Amino acid sequence: MFSQAQTIRILSLLMVLGLLSGLGGCSTWLTGGFEDPDVRLLKVDVVKAKLLEQRFVLRFRIDNPNGMSLPVRGLDYRVHLNEVLLAEGESDTWFTVPAHGHHVFDVPVRTNLWRHVRQIVKLLEHPDEPIRYRLEGEVKTGLMFGRNVHMSRNGEIIPGEFIPE
Repeated sequence: MFSQAQTIRILSLLMVLGLLSGLGGCSTWLTGGFEDPDVRLLKVDVVKAKLLEQRFVLRFRIDNPNGMSLPVRGLDYRVHLNEVLLAEGESDTWFTVPAHGHHVFDVPVRTNLWRHVRQIVKLLEHPDEPIRYRLEGEVKTGLMFGRNVHMSRNGEIIPGEFIPE
């Protein structure tokens, strides 16, 4: 029938073909049919605010415009207020965004704003004036053939709306 070497080659070929056929869902990432997900910062919650350490929770929403589920492996981010770096870091939380669906997730943040306290106090002197913010980062998607999706958002917040009277 077949020699041992031929049997091993045939089995190896079948295994490779089986693996390649399982990657059919990833083909849209490689052929260009993949649409980048939309990532938005929904909310910033202050957990703890001490002199030398501040803790926040950044709440994000990711929308998947694709017809297949989107595995997410993490997020790298930077948040600036008027060019002052508020926070930067990475989240390594894994989750899956359903096809044509969305997922909301939280990222805990620790920072020390002490070195920027003068600039922040100056920004808060006029609580009715808007403060520019910028969110930048990358969402790590995919499993085997990952793709990093760049995100960038700019906007303004009015501090007076968040400061209790």
